[in-house]
Amino acid sequence: MKFIGIDVGKKRVGVASCDRLEMVSSPHSVIPVDGKTFEKIKKLVEDEEVDGVVIGLPLSMDGQERDACSEVRDFITKLKPLIKVPIHEMDERLTTKIAESSLIESGMRREKRKEIRDAVAASLILRTFIERRRFDRENSSKPTNQIDEG
Repeated sequence: MKFIGIDVGKKRVGVASCDRLEMVSSPHSVIPVDGKTFEKIKKLVEDEEVDGVVIGLPLSMDGQERDACSEVRDFITKLKPLIKVPIHEMDERLTTKIAESSLIESGMRREKRKEIRDAVAASLILRTFIERRRFDRENSSKPTNQIDEG
């Protein structure tokens, strides 16, 4: 299945996508937050023929929802009626900091980092989602109460 990941920010929305085999998550684009943000996401969902959207939920370090979560939930509420695919929420703790650190380590200049950091964070959110899906599939197919007679 093909998914796009979204990292919602106050000024920019980072977007990532994965292949249909759910093997690789890659940064896709950054969309400015303005009056056309939701239409651009809707068009992207349609053009890319995605099966679902994964949106990062910025939980606090103790796993609690704070003000930033309500902003993301408002974003989801506005997006939901515009698209026909399911929206999944994914814990996104530290993804922006990890993205920034990896871009710094790569030697990327500050101006360029700012341009793509949110898309890289969206890629991390999406990668976590597809890894969790893979883990759940692998573990749901294992029989329970099976005795290894080795």
